[in-house]
Parts: sequence; structure tokens; C-alpha cells
Amino acid sequence: MSELIAAIATPPGTGGVGILRLSGPGAARTAAQVFRPKGTRDLTQAPDRQLLYGSLTDQTGQVIDTGLAFVSRAPHSYTGEETAELQCHGSPMVLSLMLDALCAAGARLARPGEFTQRAFLNGKLDLTQAEAVIDLIDAETPAAARQAAGQLNGALSRRIEGIYQGLTDIMAHFCAVLDYPDEDIDPFRTQTLLEDLTNQQAALDALLATGQRGRRLAHGISCVLIGRPNAGKSSLLNALAGYDRAIVTQIPGTTRDTLEVTLELGGYPFRLVDTAGLRESEDPIEQLGVARSRDAMAQADLLLLVCDGTQPLTEEDHALLVQATDQADTILVANKSDLPGYHSPLPPACQGAHALTTVALSAKTGLGLDELESALARLAEKNLPQAGAAAAGELLTNQRQTEAVSQAVQAVGRACQALAAGFTPDAVLTDVESAMAALGELTGKTIREDITRRIFERFCVGK
Repeated sequence: MSELIAAIATPPGTGGVGILRLSGPGAARTAAQVFRPKGTRDLTQAPDRQLLYGSLTDQTGQVIDTGLAFVSRAPHSYTGEETAELQCHGSPMVLSLMLDALCAAGARLARPGEFTQRAFLNGKLDLTQAEAVIDLIDAETPAAARQAAGQLNGALSRRIEGIYQGLTDIMAHFCAVLDYPDEDIDPFRTQTLLEDLTNQQAALDALLATGQRGRRLAHGISCVLIGRPNAGKSSLLNALAGYDRAIVTQIPGTTRDTLEVTLELGGYPFRLVDTAGLRESEDPIEQLGVARSRDAMAQADLLLLVCDGTQPLTEEDHALLVQATDQADTILVANKSDLPGYHSPLPPACQGAHALTTVALSAKTGLGLDELESALARLAEKNLPQAGAAAAGELLTNQRQTEAVSQAVQAVGRACQALAAGFTPDAVLTDVESAMAALGELTGKTIREDITRRIFERFCVGK
């Protein structure tokens, strides 16, 4: 039997409302020891999810606040266990005294993510839905929130389950063949099974292809600002962010490290990365900054090459532009359009394999920022579904999910090759089982303690 756990569920600090949660055997009875309802009905006798108003007490029985309380009995609760919730004013002292009272009454402090972990262990959520909980808490854009909400509601789980059931049907047939070896698979049936396996492999390939989009949706499209020192990269980052995230001076080389800011532009989530100016330097600290700039550039989804529009493009600018368009879609940002002598530079005729767009703007005055935002949105549309798309919730959003699906893809591929080559059914069955095990690990049907521990360590206490 699980222990009774308690935690403060609201963030640290002062707030208008504070919440404490309990889950486990005796949750209602323990909560009733610190809650005195104003009416005649005791908390333990209250209907599920019916709010009662009353006084809240510390472990000595002294009233310290007034608030609300309710219970949810198993299995109709978030964790699948008996739960109780106490709501009071968001005073850290009041919450601390009440938590002490609950622990004195028999509860223990919950570990990070333990409420959601119990929901998973009790079958209220699968592992992808549990991961969606923390993704929803951490969501920084509407698109990321919609994706997490869809995943929490089971969109990804249903997509995985469809593939899992298809593989189950195939495995059932091969198990029957092994159980009845005299019943050979006729050539027509072999072709049908191969088609079924191929269809499941295509479904897995399509699911695996969502991993990059899901990562971008959850963490933002990586958009790295590059260019020579004093081109205005930090000023542009501040202008797009709407506040002074980066230090701006007239001294070249002020930015020594990468700086990040996450925001929404044109309906898409972006993770803007400001970098040190790219130039040769004898300064060892600046050299480290340049190396980090090049690392960020290599990992970028999009690149903003910022140049000083009051000066002609140098050979260094041209070389950097070719390098950038070899790696990712690039926007050539001709900055400082507010200064005398400005002219929007013409890019060289020969660039790399990716798209190139030129935008003229002034990071100082904001003129042209709307055009840049539109250009970013057009490029982002290639990487992400439109905000509010029907696929919301069906994307893989982390490395664990991507690796599990990748293992399933490889296993089904081996099964297809084995069946086409005429291998015995047991060889095919082994690979189909491996694919199902990988998908089971994805949803939590196949539980590995180290994986679940890593997942729930990301959570805050009280969730």
C-alpha cells in the first residue's frame, strides 16, 4: 500500500492563493484534522470535488487562515488514489505551518513529480501523457501549450497504440504459425503480411519524422544571430525580445558568450541566440566566444546574418553568407537603416543550398522589424505545422521518445527484410517483438525504473 504524501502545490513566494495536496490512504481524514468546515458536514463526508468553506489550523489546533477544501476518492482522482486539496491565502508561513500539521498527522513530504508518478503507476496516464504534464508546465508559447495539452489528452498515445495494435495482429499470426508448424504460410499470405509490416514501418517513419518538429515546438525554432562585431546583433535581439536582454556598447567584442531568449513571432515559437562577433582575435576569451558562436551556428534551424548597412559587404561577410546558406535557411539582415550612407547590400549571386532572404531594418528605431517577423514566419512554416493544427499533440517532443520510435523503426525494418528473404517465422517474430517492446517503453507498458525516475525528476514538487 502506498504512503500518504503531501506537498505545497503552488510556486514558492507570496501569492493570492496557496494550495496543498494530499494523496494516498487516509487523505480525507488527514486533511480533516487541519480543516474545520463552517457547516455541519465533515470533510470526510463531503461528496467528491465539492468545495467546503472553513478554517485552517496548525498542528496545535490554532486557526491560522480561512479557505476551501475538497476530496476526490479513488479511483476518480488525478492519482487514482484518495486525494484531498486545501486552498488558503498564498502566505509562505501559512502554507509551511499547514504542511507541518499534515506531516504531524501522518503524511510525508512528496518527492518531485510523485503525484504524477502515482497517476502513471495507477494507470491514469501513460508515460507520454505524464511527460506532457511537465511540458505543459514549462510551455513558453501558445503553440507549445497546445501541443502539450493534446499529448496530455492522449493524441500521441492513440497514434502509438494504432501502430502497436497493428504489430500485435502480425505477431499473433506468427505465433500461430510457430504453435502449428505444419501450417505453412502460403505465398499470398506472406505477401499480405509483408504489406502489413511495410504499412506499420511507414507509420513509424512518419511518427519518427515528427521528432524534429516536436522539438522545435517545445523548445522553439533555433534562430542564431551571426555576423561581424558591432553589426547590431545584440541590439536586434533586444528589439525582437522587447527588453534589454543583451548588453550593447560601441566596443567591438562586447558579447563574449551566447545569450538566449524564447519568444513567439508570427505565431511560431523561436529561441533566439545572440552570439559573439565572428572575427579573428588574439584575445583567448574572445576566441572561446567565437568558437561557441560557430557551434551555435552549426546547430541552428535558421540563421540571421546581421551586417552593417552603412558599409559594403566584405569578403568575410560573403564567405560567412555562403557558409550560412550551406547550413540552414538564412536571412541577411541589413541593419542601421536609420543612419546616413545606408544602402541595402546585394547578396552574391552564388549561395548555398538553402533559402536566402534580405531584410532592411533599424534595430535602434524598430523600422523593418515587422518585415523581419514576416520573413521568419514564412521560414518557420516549413519547420512546423500551423498553430492550432489538427496534429497538435501527435508530435514526439523529446529525445527519449525519438530514440524509442527509432528502435521500433529499425526492428520493423529488419522484420520486413527477414520476411522478404524467406526466413523462418521465429526470426521475424523476434524483430516484431523488439519493435513492440520499444513502443511499450515509449508509453510505459514496458516499465524501466531508470527511465521513469529520470522523467519524474524533471517535475516540481506538488505535481
